[in-house]
Amino acid sequence: MRRFLKYTLTLIGLLVSMSSCKAQKFTTHAVQRGETVESIAKKYNTTPYDVYQLNREIKKGVALRPNTILVLPKTSAPSRSTTGTKAPTSNTRGQTEGEPISFTSHRVRKKETLYGIARRFGISEDDIKKYNPELYSSQLDRRMTLKIPQYRRTRGGESALNEEDFETYTVAPKETRWSIAHKYGITIDSMLALNPKLSETSEYLAVGEELKMPKLPGSTVEDQETELYMSYTVPPKMNFFQLKQKFGVEPDEIVRLNPEITERGGLKEGMVIRIPQTKLDVGEVNTDNFNFYEVKPKQTIFSLTRKLGLSYEDLVALNPEVRDGLKAGMVLKLPKDQDGDFEVRNALVLDKINLKDSITFSNRPKLMFLLPFRLDKLDLSDKAEVANIIDKRNDLKYSLGLYSGALIALDSIADLGVSVDVKTFDNQLNLSRTKEILQSENLGTYSAIIGPLDLASLKETALRAKGNQVPIIEPIPVESDLSLSNVYFTYTSEGLLRKHLLEYMKKKYLDQNVIIIADSAHASVRNDILAQFPMAKITEVQEEEKNIGIDIEKLRSLLSDEVENWVFVETKNFTLVSSVSSILNSFHNALLDIEKPEREKVKLRMITTNKNTAFEKDVVSNVHLSNLQFTYPSVYRMPSDNGFARRYEKRFGSAPDRYAVRGFDIAYDLLLKLAYKNDLQEVSRFIGETEYTGNKFNYERDDSGYFNQASYILSFEDLQVNQLE
Repeated sequence: MRRFLKYTLTLIGLLVSMSSCKAQKFTTHAVQRGETVESIAKKYNTTPYDVYQLNREIKKGVALRPNTILVLPKTSAPSRSTTGTKAPTSNTRGQTEGEPISFTSHRVRKKETLYGIARRFGISEDDIKKYNPELYSSQLDRRMTLKIPQYRRTRGGESALNEEDFETYTVAPKETRWSIAHKYGITIDSMLALNPKLSETSEYLAVGEELKMPKLPGSTVEDQETELYMSYTVPPKMNFFQLKQKFGVEPDEIVRLNPEITERGGLKEGMVIRIPQTKLDVGEVNTDNFNFYEVKPKQTIFSLTRKLGLSYEDLVALNPEVRDGLKAGMVLKLPKDQDGDFEVRNALVLDKINLKDSITFSNRPKLMFLLPFRLDKLDLSDKAEVANIIDKRNDLKYSLGLYSGALIALDSIADLGVSVDVKTFDNQLNLSRTKEILQSENLGTYSAIIGPLDLASLKETALRAKGNQVPIIEPIPVESDLSLSNVYFTYTSEGLLRKHLLEYMKKKYLDQNVIIIADSAHASVRNDILAQFPMAKITEVQEEEKNIGIDIEKLRSLLSDEVENWVFVETKNFTLVSSVSSILNSFHNALLDIEKPEREKVKLRMITTNKNTAFEKDVVSNVHLSNLQFTYPSVYRMPSDNGFARRYEKRFGSAPDRYAVRGFDIAYDLLLKLAYKNDLQEVSRFIGETEYTGNKFNYERDDSGYFNQASYILSFEDLQVNQLE
């Protein structure tokens, strides 16, 4: 530990620069009849390429459909004239309001000029220099990464929507953003643009909530024709047999609808023909009936059908629009019982991505460690006293453990070829010190902050970093009464652990005899267990001022010698845990009725929904717990391999504790995700569960932050901890 402490001190104060996280803002445009991508791009001072990139549901060469909602860069205000655009001047920001609302980053390309970059982002050269002060003393260099401010535009800069082209949609039970987007054939980005009141930090929709949506095709007389038929451009070497296979339409029907085929002597390359639209009646579209998948950029039909475990024909039957090709952002529906190489969260199909194989080596994450090392309280010349303080202070023990594990993660990510910038601070478990550190740092340059550990400093850090959308990684259990939407709570909550354990036991339940032993402080937990096992029996806990226990004979009478007994023990009192485990162990494999030796011996399993420190006291016998196959939920498991331990011991001269393992897993998970895409909030949208040495992570977002949903179900048998799920 002394060796580690000395090593820790050498890293404090490390400073290297890096690019800031991207935060793009958008506006919308409702397509009018006769408009093209080119004309709209010109109108909004952007490029057709940018329009296609932001609106993957539209396809090059296919006419835009009136009422289609296009998402456009917020920085491109529509021009009043189509004869050309002026370069930004110092008063360009007259269309903006106040200070920047966010920042994005721009890597300078070869031959780019400050003038050209300012024009591209719709700001002035002075704005760029203001937030990149090095430009006052040096020339623009193509190796630079610039911090680009983004301002709130005045309403006059946004396109007006024709209200007649839209309708109000009321959210029904069991509907999600993805199911509604699929129903209307638009992307999630388009839905958010049409409904700015929707939260950007939560995917929650309330039943009865009203949304503005484009009118569905076929809802007006003039759209009926478009709804019944689709246009198809004949590719080279296409024949009637292939058309029948592709669209399920007989050749004579195609000829009847397209008399020009006869006039021109058959199908010709480039001919535009009408094809009847045949749609499968799939019934109600909601999370009860379907899962949903959001198409990613560069996906192909082949890769998608293989991933989803569906044939092309089955995919098209549910999603006829796939015939026109995949477009990024398209929302597809899938059968509820479909299995494949994916994970499902709230009816949304998530990709399983090998993060090690998906590294973008140009990404260079920057991390801040903000932990209470309490160097102000340590006299490093007195090594014995330092060791004594570390042993007694949990905050210092946690900090050193977490940080030492994180250092091994930094080494491991460097071995993969990823460069990481790191700054480490000792906030001394002090709010004033935390404020001082945060004021001295440009938080917008950080990819993420790990820590702090105290709630007051966590709130302060989260609020200061929120404007730049910097993620805060909280490595220990903590509860906050504030909405901290940029905080990642890595420690699965007690309530969720209980839920997972009860769901698991419910799946394993056959005809076991369930008994509950819960003290008065855990009455609500007892009720949760009863909700899953209504037939459960209750053993009352006798609670006195200086004593706590149960009636042994009453418990004996509740046990069964015919089926296995599941005994739930819910308490934080180690005396009760010790007493109950001893009593149950005495019953284990014993005869309840010695006068009937032909009866089976009693079988017992001791269970808890919350393995707290009461179960870890010395007075609680591990032998008893092992005999009782003690079963519990946990955020942590024993490491499955020794690779990390060997590397840790080689560097620090001692075996890692659970905090070091957790520090490694948290940091390694974070760094792999940032190496894949240096925007943790974006990655969290479509990365499912990840697992490392002794911990796993599966974040779900709501208005209060990102919460880890993952846990293990463990059992203590033969004096070893086994993973059940």
